[in-house]
Amino acid sequence: MARDEVFGPFGTRMDASSLAGGGGGGDARAKVLSSAELLKRRETARREGKTVVQCHGCFDIVHPGHIRHLRQAKSHGDILLVTITGDGAWTKRDGAPLIPQELRAENLAELDCVDWVAIEPRPTAAELLAEVRPDVYVKGKEYERSNDQRFLEERRVVESHGGRVVFSSGDIVFSSSALISSMEQHADPYHARLAKLLSKPELDGVSLNRHVTNFRDKRVLVVGETILDTYWICDQPEVASESPVLTLRPVERRQYDGGAAVIARHLAAMGARPVLLTALPNRTESEMLRRRLANEGVEVLWVPMDTALPEKQRFLVGTQKVMKVNNYQPIVMDAERHGRLVDMARTISQGFDAGIVVDFGNGMLSPLVIEQLGDSLRGRVGVLAGDVSGRRAALRHFRGFDLLTPSESEAREAMQCYDESLPVVALRLFETTAARNAFITLGADGLLAFSQRENTFEASSLHVSRVLAEHVPSMVGHALDPMGCGDALLATATLCLCAGAPPLAAAMLGSLAAAKEAQRLGNMPISATDVRHAIARVHTAQLVFTPEAAEVATSRRVVGA
Repeated sequence: MARDEVFGPFGTRMDASSLAGGGGGGDARAKVLSSAELLKRRETARREGKTVVQCHGCFDIVHPGHIRHLRQAKSHGDILLVTITGDGAWTKRDGAPLIPQELRAENLAELDCVDWVAIEPRPTAAELLAEVRPDVYVKGKEYERSNDQRFLEERRVVESHGGRVVFSSGDIVFSSSALISSMEQHADPYHARLAKLLSKPELDGVSLNRHVTNFRDKRVLVVGETILDTYWICDQPEVASESPVLTLRPVERRQYDGGAAVIARHLAAMGARPVLLTALPNRTESEMLRRRLANEGVEVLWVPMDTALPEKQRFLVGTQKVMKVNNYQPIVMDAERHGRLVDMARTISQGFDAGIVVDFGNGMLSPLVIEQLGDSLRGRVGVLAGDVSGRRAALRHFRGFDLLTPSESEAREAMQCYDESLPVVALRLFETTAARNAFITLGADGLLAFSQRENTFEASSLHVSRVLAEHVPSMVGHALDPMGCGDALLATATLCLCAGAPPLAAAMLGSLAAAKEAQRLGNMPISATDVRHAIARVHTAQLVFTPEAAEVATSRRVVGA
């Protein structure tokens, strides 16, 4: 069902006569019920055959995630009851809630989709559920696999009275605690988050620069498809006279060596010594490509293919992309060539610092070949990293890798997790692939760096305790051209791990490299100098937005005056 079909109908106000006990309409505070009044209205609803749906939580700050959760909960019945944890039973954060219980209740009562509100003074909802006996009890999607004993008791109570427990979609995940924390830390939440992140010892400027220094001379094998990225810069578009279609007039052509080739170019520009293993046709264009890459410090080895190099054409007006054309045929390689590719990777890689396998979903790497490459490279290289691009890519087959860097949509597609929260997606990715780290990119929202906790994959573990996650915000305010950001991230993060950096430092430096890439038009390699400049920029920004630094800066201006 489309999202607007799920949430669209529930913004309308219900007439008071449609609610058992007259809970809707009028003064919203009339929806806030005492325990006795709640049980009385519940009995009336039961006699009238109305379905009562209950949600329970803290609701300190009502955010978009709460609204969607409550709207979907209302779709399961006639009357929506929302019960909140009272101030005296608060255990979610240290100290009292930000909003007192009476005001939290009134806030919820103002929502048209909410019919009844009640305050629960006891630590859990189990006793109240036994009294109300709701027909449906709705919890967030993250509880679907939860073994938390408090929730299990709530579920037992509901089902013992013939009720149903339903898990909402959880398609957008917010945290009241995180929102409050960001407000408390600083008026500018972005710089507060960045300052807090950069305060970690592994992310100080000296350590980050030392990792960049250690990029030099690292031997890295890159296996994947080479793609030509062509940009057509066009004059101002017009509407055709014969029909209402866009007319473009190309005035400039720019072409870049992309795909696995640009990952190798990033590595070379950062001081590493990459070898690119790819598929190329026996044509003049392949020889020209090898020469170009050799001039940049990339050694190229290849197996033959029968089709031309894949080309992706993008048509731009100014810096705005208006159309993309995939001008290629799928790469078809027989078993003999696939076998030769795997054998070459195995022979070349012995003693290399890293191996990178990238699947662009165009046919060069089949799921079986990806598994064979993983088996061949594992143990021969220091770090094994991988990435995918496109809906047909085989992320599930990157088994035993040290690092995977999919986008959120790629990870969800591969794991068939479209509604769950990202920690659940990451957990399933770890369970499926046994990867050690996963940097899931979120576009303009940066990335989430996930890693496994040691020895926590017992069936009884609550999923949120089984993965470690750290949010690294995007380091670019406005992206000129986001193409190639994932390639820059993968190359830089892999070199970081080769240099002995912890995963969080790898995620940070990878994010900085991606930000540099986003500020350039076209698929251009990022150098070690670019990364160093980015390190200096973010640490300078951190100092500027630290109160102590602002005070020092002010005093310097006064002295200078």
